[in-house]
Amino acid sequence: FDKKCGRENWTVAFAPDGSYLAWSQGHRIVKLVPWAQCLGNFLLHGTKNGGSPGSTRLPRQSTEAAQKNKPSEHIIDCGDIVWSLAFGSSVPDKQSRCVNVEWHRFRFGHEQLLLGTGLNNGRIKIWDVYTGKLLLNLMDHTEVVRDLTFAPDGSLILVSASRDKTLRVWDLKDDGNMMKVLRGHQNWVYGCAFSPDSSILCSVGASKAVFLWDMDKYSMLRKLEGHHNDVVACEFSPDGALLATASYDTRVCVWDPHIGVILMEFGHLFPAPTPIFAGGANDRWVRAVSFSRDGLHVASLADDKMVRFWRIDEEHPVQVAPLNNGLCCTFSTDGSVLAAGQDGSVYFWASPRQVPSLQHLCRMAIRRLLPTAHVRNLPIPGKVVEFLCYQI
Repeated sequence: FDKKCGRENWTVAFAPDGSYLAWSQGHRIVKLVPWAQCLGNFLLHGTKNGGSPGSTRLPRQSTEAAQKNKPSEHIIDCGDIVWSLAFGSSVPDKQSRCVNVEWHRFRFGHEQLLLGTGLNNGRIKIWDVYTGKLLLNLMDHTEVVRDLTFAPDGSLILVSASRDKTLRVWDLKDDGNMMKVLRGHQNWVYGCAFSPDSSILCSVGASKAVFLWDMDKYSMLRKLEGHHNDVVACEFSPDGALLATASYDTRVCVWDPHIGVILMEFGHLFPAPTPIFAGGANDRWVRAVSFSRDGLHVASLADDKMVRFWRIDEEHPVQVAPLNNGLCCTFSTDGSVLAAGQDGSVYFWASPRQVPSLQHLCRMAIRRLLPTAHVRNLPIPGKVVEFLCYQI
C-alpha cells in the first residue's frame, strides 16, 4: 500500500524562522513538526550535526502569546494528494499591494506563520501553522499545483506554479485575492523561486528554458538558455547573485541571473551526454537542487540513488550519500542539515560545514545590494570584480 501512487513525498520545507519542518507524508497528509524537537531527537540518538535546539527558538513573545504559539506537532489532512509546500510569515508594516484596504477577513500579525499546500486538484490551501486550522482555499488553477513560494520580504505574496502552464500571484493580505497570471511557459511548470530581495522570480518547467520575471512589473525579464532537457528545480543563492537549476539533462547549472551566463556546471554523468542524447533514460536525471545558507554549497538529488554536496568553486562533489528514489531536498534555515524526501519519509544529513572566508562574507554582503552590472562599474581592480561576480 505504501508504495502505491500517492505515497510520494514531493515536497519538504522549513519555516523561515527555523521553528518548523513540514513534509508530505503521502495520501493527503502533511506532517508539521517543531524543528527543535527533530534536532533534539538527532542529539538523543547520537547523530552529529551542526545545529543546536536552542538556536531555533521563536522570537520572544508575551506569556499568553508564547503559550498560544508554542510549537506543537500537527497532522493536516489536505483532502487531496499534496505536491507542494511553502511557509510564509508576515511583517506588519509591509504595505499590501491590494486596492481594497478597508475590510479584510484576516489581519495577519507579526507572529503569524502560514503554510501553503498545493494540491493535485489545482487548489491551494492556506493553514495556520500554530493551530493547524484552515484559513483560505484558493481555487483558480485547473491542474496540479506543482510548486509554491512566498516572497521573503514578509509581504505574504504567494506564487504558485502549475501543470496548467501558468504561474499565479496571490496576495494573502488581501484575503488571498489573485493579483496576476504569468504566462510564457508552453508546457507544465515544475518549480518557482523568489530572489532574496523578492524582486525577481525564477520559474522552470517542461522546456529547456529558465524564465526570470520582474515582480514589480509582473513582466518577463529574460530567458536563460543552456539546458538540453526539462528543467525541474531552481533556487537562488542567499545573496541573490547566483541561481542554481536542475535538469533532466543530468546537470545542475549555476547561473549569474543578472546577465544570463552559466558560471558553473555540476555533471552527474561522465562523460556528459551530448545534447541529442541528453533526454535519454540514463538514470542520472537530476530531481532537485538546494542552495545552502552559507552561499558556498549546493545539494542535488539524482536518479542514480545519490545525494551530492557540491562547493560552488569545485567541479566534483565534496560529499556523497546514498538515497533511493529521492524526490526533493532543502537545507534547514541555518544550513546545518539537508532534508530529502522519499516515499512518505524524510531523510536528514549533516551538511558539510566550513567557516566561510572573510572575503566570501564581504562578497555576499556586497552582492545582496548590487547586481552584476553595478559591480562591474565599481572603481576597483579587475580581479576583485571577477571575485565579486563569482568568476574566480
